Amino acid sequence: EVQLVESGGGLVQAGGSLTLSCAVSGPAFDDYTIGWFRQAPGKEREGISCITISDLSTFYADSVKGRFTIFADNAKNTVYLRMNTLKPEDTAVYYCAADRVFGWPKIARIPLFGSSGHGTQVTVSS
Repeated sequence: EVQLVESGGGLVQAGGSLTLSCAVSGPAFDDYTIGWFRQAPGKEREGISCITISDLSTFYADSVKGRFTIFADNAKNTVYLRMNTLKPEDTAVYYCAADRVFGWPKIARIPLFGSSGHGTQVTVSS
């Protein structure tokens, strides 16, 4: 089983950018799909993006498509989420998660991945 540690959250003004990092430790990094989900106060968890490490295919929810970019540094076993043009509605705790996924991953299932980190807070002020 992998362990995940997120970092890079913070406070940013609307229109600004942040890059989150997810350091992954454990065996067989290449076997995993790594994803990000978020949870805002009073709302359900929302899957937003994932990447299959074996071929670096990427997937995005409509709510972040065109603004967020997920990418991986295989040498560092780290996955990043670059967030541009941030909006107040992006305010949430962001979690990274990992699982072995067969076939195309479903964005909505990212919060159900087998392993996840403790999260990092992102706050976007208007």
